[in-house]
Amino acid sequence: MTLKTLLLGAVATSALAPAAFAERGEDGHVNIIYWQAPSIMTPYLSSGTKDIEASSLVLEPLGRYTETGELVPFLAEEIPTVENGGVAEDLKSITWKLKEGLVWSDGSPVTSADVKFTADYCMDPEGGCAQLAKFDHIASIDTPDDLTVVVNFDEPMPNPYGPFMGGQSPILQKAQFENCTGAAASTCTEANFNPIGTGPFVVDEFKPNDVISLSANPNYRDPAKPAFATVTLKGGGDAESAARAVLQTGEFDYAWNLQLAPDVLASMAEGGSGTPVSAFGTLVERLEMNMTDPSPDLPEGERSTVAHPHPILSDFNVRKALSMAIDRALLTEIGYGQAGRPTCNLVPAPALYASDNEECLTQDIEGAKALLEESGWTDSDGDGIRDKDGEKLSLLYQSSTNAVRQDFQALIKQWWSEIGVETELRNVDSSVFFGGDPGSPDTFQKFYADVEMYANNFDGTDPQSYLQMYRCGNEPKPSSQWQGENINRFCNEEYDALLDELAKTGELEKRGEIAKKLNDIITKETMTIVPLVDRGRVSAHSNSLGGVILNTWDSELWNAADWYRIDG
Repeated sequence: MTLKTLLLGAVATSALAPAAFAERGEDGHVNIIYWQAPSIMTPYLSSGTKDIEASSLVLEPLGRYTETGELVPFLAEEIPTVENGGVAEDLKSITWKLKEGLVWSDGSPVTSADVKFTADYCMDPEGGCAQLAKFDHIASIDTPDDLTVVVNFDEPMPNPYGPFMGGQSPILQKAQFENCTGAAASTCTEANFNPIGTGPFVVDEFKPNDVISLSANPNYRDPAKPAFATVTLKGGGDAESAARAVLQTGEFDYAWNLQLAPDVLASMAEGGSGTPVSAFGTLVERLEMNMTDPSPDLPEGERSTVAHPHPILSDFNVRKALSMAIDRALLTEIGYGQAGRPTCNLVPAPALYASDNEECLTQDIEGAKALLEESGWTDSDGDGIRDKDGEKLSLLYQSSTNAVRQDFQALIKQWWSEIGVETELRNVDSSVFFGGDPGSPDTFQKFYADVEMYANNFDGTDPQSYLQMYRCGNEPKPSSQWQGENINRFCNEEYDALLDELAKTGELEKRGEIAKKLNDIITKETMTIVPLVDRGRVSAHSNSLGGVILNTWDSELWNAADWYRIDG
């Protein structure tokens, strides 16, 4: 089966079935808690999930992915396919048709110019767009009329659904953002905090790293939605307090990303106020190895840049030994229980794209020691820490503040000490760590550490855009406002060549083979990424909140317009 055949009809072509609401706003207020507080309301200036999902209440794409990974239209009339003429026979263009009568929350019309502007905004080389991989291989965009957008690619694109699909790639209003392009993108505070959108809600007040107050969009295209008149999205705290607020005290209606030990979550669920919901997708907790030198002794602007290779982690044997020392089964057991699976893969699903690599699943402390010895890392002075050429095998290992992650850090530090590695642990408030502030030294993009741990995933079921993140040159750097998706500063010519091959390959089985090879290069052959756990997404909603459909392929708030209050 070719992907071209898939495009002939294997997508949903009608929007979700509407819920039967009598009147917009009739269900009053809904409270949402994200213990990682949003710091900005646009996914183009942050790759943090908290920011992408918060902004999805306001900003919408042309199409989304359902909880089963199907493509459904949102601002578009239908999902373009070869069959309906929306995707060219040569796969070098895709034509989107906007729904008629769409307006922004300020009442002005949504046009094709807004869609084209969004692509231009992200592709500006000075803008540091966090979602640039979505726009790979775009040659030009035509707008023959106000409702038609033609995206032209520089080669056949069997998967043309990168731009404008899913919560990571919504449409921006040109009138609001046209003076916010390039280097000015991060300076437009009003637009970035209070975007004008087409979604079910509008921002009334945005307090970065704290709370967002929203109200129903008076110009939302369905006059009966949303059911809630107002929304509070509270940020901060920790996963445990967020879970308690829904499952036990009933203070909140929805809690996101309950990264808790399984026994803790099970105990809370007995409170009777709410219900945990979970599903597996592509969320992988992993270690990123910094391939560049983060030393504070370097001049500002040169730390963690490709100008200075890492003095320790540039050694493959060190990276491999660090991986070999880890007991992933134990991490999974203490951190996630049945909501986790040990993995060696960056792309754990769908099965078509998941490598059979299981080499890392068996802990091998003695093998790790031998590998370091072989590479010349010995304990020359007997202090228990290996060294080589005067360089101590000492690493700074950072992550966001979270009980499960700190448990992981403590265990991994112990295992690394057993092979002669000294490890300093640092944890950073999640709102800061996953924020996009180019002035902060503590963001995961800036990566002023040797190793960092986090998890993210990708929209939809095709990993092409996700794997493209690690293309040479796509790393965060001063010239991109420290935005970029290639977090570990990886660069490999074979990898880039395979990315180009994937982009023009239509046969599904062959796409799977290439994706698996890309996965193996970065996780096995180079080990610049060290996967730990394939995490199920776990959230919770109150028993009085209806319409919630947990979606691991798009924003969790993807169908907030359909949420409603259950009388009881």
